[in-house]
Amino acid sequence: MRLRRLGRNCTIPYLLWRNIVLTKADLIQVVSEEAELSKRQAGEIVDLILDEIKTALQKGDRVALTPFGSFVVRARKAREGRNPKTGEKIKIAARKVPAFVAGKGLKEAVGGAKKAAVAKKAPAKKAPAKKAAAKGRKR
Repeated sequence: MRLRRLGRNCTIPYLLWRNIVLTKADLIQVVSEEAELSKRQAGEIVDLILDEIKTALQKGDRVALTPFGSFVVRARKAREGRNPKTGEKIKIAARKVPAFVAGKGLKEAVGGAKKAAVAKKAPAKKAPAKKAAAKGRKR
């Protein structure tokens, strides 16, 4: 795998800065090079981390990796769907699904720094109608 040097001690895989998919093998490659481990040892570490995340989610726990983000389990309600082939209504059971919520650090890294919110001016209040003008009119 080709690496691109960004700074004194920072290298990232070619695939990352080319905006291509980062695979588990690529992640193992980076871990092995940065930690100066064999690919087998790096693979075991990556597998261990992924297994721990999976086990925690199976228990219903939240996995927080600050400032990267959090893995959570969300409950989906039972609902009614349709078979696309026949159009027949079918019942879809309730289930739990894993989800990822990006943290502040990841959001800033991907989308850039958050711009300061522009303060909106409150709408101007209307001046009360003059009673004298209304009294002067006769119909």
